[in-house]
Amino acid sequence: MDWGTELWDQYDIIDKHTQSGLELVEKYVKFVKERTEIEQNYAKQLRNLSKKYNLKRSSKDDLESRLSTYQAFLDILNEMNDYAGQRELIAENMMMNICIDLTKYLQELKLERKTYLMEAKKAQQCLESTYKQLDSSKKRFEREWREAERAAQYAEKTDQDINATKADVEKAKQQAHMRAHIAEECKNDYAAQLQKYNKEQSQFYFNDMPLIFNKLQDLDERRVKKLAQGYILFSDTEKHVMPIIGKCLEGITKAGTNVNERNDSIAVIEQNKSGFERPGDLEFEDYSQGINRASSDSSLGTPKGHVDLPGKNRSKNFWLFSKKSKLSPSTLPPFSTPPAPSPANGPPSPKFGRDPLSYCLKEINKTVKPRISSFRTLRRSPTVTEDFAHLPPEQRRKRLQQKLDEICKELQKEVDQSEALGKMKDVYEKNPQMGDPASLASQISQTSQNIERLRGEVNKYETWLAEAGGRGDTVRHKTQTFNNNGAHDVQSPDGAHSDESTPDPSQAIYAEFDDDFEDEELSAPIGKCTAMYNFPGASEGTISMQEGEVLAVVEEDKGDGWTRVRRNNGDEGYIPTSYVTINLNK
Repeated sequence: MDWGTELWDQYDIIDKHTQSGLELVEKYVKFVKERTEIEQNYAKQLRNLSKKYNLKRSSKDDLESRLSTYQAFLDILNEMNDYAGQRELIAENMMMNICIDLTKYLQELKLERKTYLMEAKKAQQCLESTYKQLDSSKKRFEREWREAERAAQYAEKTDQDINATKADVEKAKQQAHMRAHIAEECKNDYAAQLQKYNKEQSQFYFNDMPLIFNKLQDLDERRVKKLAQGYILFSDTEKHVMPIIGKCLEGITKAGTNVNERNDSIAVIEQNKSGFERPGDLEFEDYSQGINRASSDSSLGTPKGHVDLPGKNRSKNFWLFSKKSKLSPSTLPPFSTPPAPSPANGPPSPKFGRDPLSYCLKEINKTVKPRISSFRTLRRSPTVTEDFAHLPPEQRRKRLQQKLDEICKELQKEVDQSEALGKMKDVYEKNPQMGDPASLASQISQTSQNIERLRGEVNKYETWLAEAGGRGDTVRHKTQTFNNNGAHDVQSPDGAHSDESTPDPSQAIYAEFDDDFEDEELSAPIGKCTAMYNFPGASEGTISMQEGEVLAVVEEDKGDGWTRVRRNNGDEGYIPTSYVTINLNK
């Protein structure tokens, strides 16, 4: 069944129906647009929420950043951020695949429908024009036929009139004959117009309009099919991201299951462990004996009027985190640096000040292990110092070790850069066409100054670390220094040549810098390079190459213009980066 056969007389209905269908498409497009706005606003609010609760200001050294609950919460925020991204993807896909596509298709349908309606209107106008011609010829035939009848009646009447002359009768007959001839011509014209109209009317109702109605039916069916696809895309767009959204939700669940209360407790211990020993029992001091009681190594006679002095002294000097009251060597933990030995002649005699009693009280405090007087004193804000002396021993050692490791990494980077500059200078001196050696003087000088400064930092922090509880002599970091000619000497941070004998590795706190490339294992290549020019490789550390030769890339250019490569036979060396085309492994 089609519209051209069944709805041949329902032009207005078809016109209204197709217009209503296009309006439905427009309404659906508007609906999807508002849905995308909701998704975008929802995603924006989720991102703002994640950003609000993502405490990026907290330092990596803070205790919270090490706890599994904190990490799990950060994972949840990251997953919510990814979830927001999926909502944005839904909005984007709906806008592209539904709104934009349907809007473009709708414009095409409107233009096509307008064309069909114009064709129908043109056919209707042609049929109406033919009908007007038919009606005009019909009216003319009717008028002329009446005139011919009147002329015939007049001629008959004149012929029967006895008073009429022969000339009058002849004239009346001629007039009637002329009118009859005109009427016959109008009749023939009317018949021709009628036949033409009937033919065009049949063409209009059986061919032209059914064809146009069928085209409009096809247009409407395609519109319905496209709209149905838009309905399905509305659902499929969200279904496609549901697996990823499910992974985001699974990530949130995994973040919850990764919380480990035991590890959090251990992290709290590691972060806040002071390293102090617990205070021992205080010995009984019998003040009832007065000043004449027997003296011992652990207690001295004290006047009764000064019984409260030890308490005052204890409240001031036993605060463990006070920089003003650093503990004497006798109160340090067992792994502290041992005190200097006594002179050969024995310990010097005590020198009393103006108040012998104060000296006695200080001697008492030396024999009593420190203890914390109250928690209120722990809430004081100690002055932060470069040597971390404001921290407890255990935390101080950790912070010093961490700081020293950072300086060592920076020092190694400067040493590597100094080596590269030295090699580049040698190449420039042997091949002036590649560059001016004098242009590297400022960089070499700056690098040397940085190395000396970092050495001083390493020496300083090593000393503080030894004071904070280093065990035995520490192994100094061996670094390389470069002169203007590119030569280098292995020296200790203080500038003196390192002794060949090294302490027991089990007692070393820091590992040495190993600059011997021959002892290193062959690293896996990270890519390949092809030589564009010949390179002699005459200077130390470089390797020669021929144009078109393919080499394995071992170490990428660090910004100094040199790349480390290896041949198939195992030879390694540096080549200018600008001389080759590099393809790194992905």
